[in-house]
Amino acid sequence: MHLHSLLSRSLIFAAEGHRHLHLHLHRTSLLLPAAAPAARRRLFLLLRTPPSPSAARSMAAAADNPATISADDEAKFGFQRPEMYKGTLANTVDPPYDRHVFLCFKGPESWTPKVEDADTEMLPKLLGSALKARKSDIPVKTRLTMCGGCSGIDCSDGDVLIFPEMIKYKGLTESGVDSFVEDVLVNGKPWASGVPETLTGSHIFVCAHGSRDRRCGVCGPPLMEKLNEEIESRQLKDQVFVSPCSHIGGHKYAGNLIVFSPDSEGTITGHWYGYVTPDDVPEILEQHIGQGKVIERLWRGQMGASAGEGQKADEQKLPNGTDHKESRKHEESIVEEKKEPASGCCQGVNGFSCCRDGNLDQSSTSEEEKQEKKFSFLVGKWEQNEVLTAAAIVGAVATVAVAYSFYRRSC
Repeated sequence: MHLHSLLSRSLIFAAEGHRHLHLHLHRTSLLLPAAAPAARRRLFLLLRTPPSPSAARSMAAAADNPATISADDEAKFGFQRPEMYKGTLANTVDPPYDRHVFLCFKGPESWTPKVEDADTEMLPKLLGSALKARKSDIPVKTRLTMCGGCSGIDCSDGDVLIFPEMIKYKGLTESGVDSFVEDVLVNGKPWASGVPETLTGSHIFVCAHGSRDRRCGVCGPPLMEKLNEEIESRQLKDQVFVSPCSHIGGHKYAGNLIVFSPDSEGTITGHWYGYVTPDDVPEILEQHIGQGKVIERLWRGQMGASAGEGQKADEQKLPNGTDHKESRKHEESIVEEKKEPASGCCQGVNGFSCCRDGNLDQSSTSEEEKQEKKFSFLVGKWEQNEVLTAAAIVGAVATVAVAYSFYRRSC
């Protein structure tokens, strides 16, 4: 039993890296009795053969695997927790914002509860402080979030991803924070110390900030695992990219994720989802990214929409569908057409016809036109009175003349 325990402990250390494994196995081998040559040979084989990169990643991920979460934690913080589906999701993106900046920095296992305020993490702290200090100078409302472990795209600590611009800058350092904020975020120009790279495809950020809230730490990893599995099985690895991200607000809505995806016109829209479970992943890939339809029951809001004033999810259209802006334009065009005085005919969406005749609507008659008509009527009436008066005078004169003529004859 003692030998089995030592071997188990040795294998557990493999998740921490081959260097630690080598050291521990060496020490363990010294403790093995001489009567265990087979065990010694197995240990020395492990010492001589480092794990492959894929095996190392698997062992490293084992510590955060959902299977290691206790049943108690799963019941309290996982997808079956009592508060699931109890809150109203629509329009819970607060405060409203129009640009999202992601700083690639380590990963969820290294993030402090408030990464941007931690004295031990200087790059996030400096960037967060610079954004606060220049808030009034930045013309676009900007949100900062950490991301890590980028999947499918080449990124490392210090890289910055910017949406909706869909650009990436590599290698931001502490000394370059001020110039980056000044050039890119305040003045909207390329960074003098870097070259912007264009991002393509759809990007999904899953909140996995466990040190900030246990619910995100429990729900985030299995969501990312399921997303990556489905993306690979659907051969979308070069089109859809998944990354863990830090706190985005609304812990109680975990699993939380944001999808940045281009619409039919290439415009990037950032949509937030809550109460997402691994069972919802196929629907997100098929309906949201594949068909361009928002999943109403999971929709929290979108980048660029104010909390409480966002559009209904069933009015939203994304890639491969009709852009929701077109609906608004159509409604506005109908309003404008109702104001037009000229006759005409147009064909609307779903067979809707806005044909009309050339008769002017009385309600559209201006006040000036009414006054002019009133004035014309009065003038006409005045002219009519003048004519009648003149006729009466002429008649009176004629009557006097006739009477005078009879008077002279009678004399």
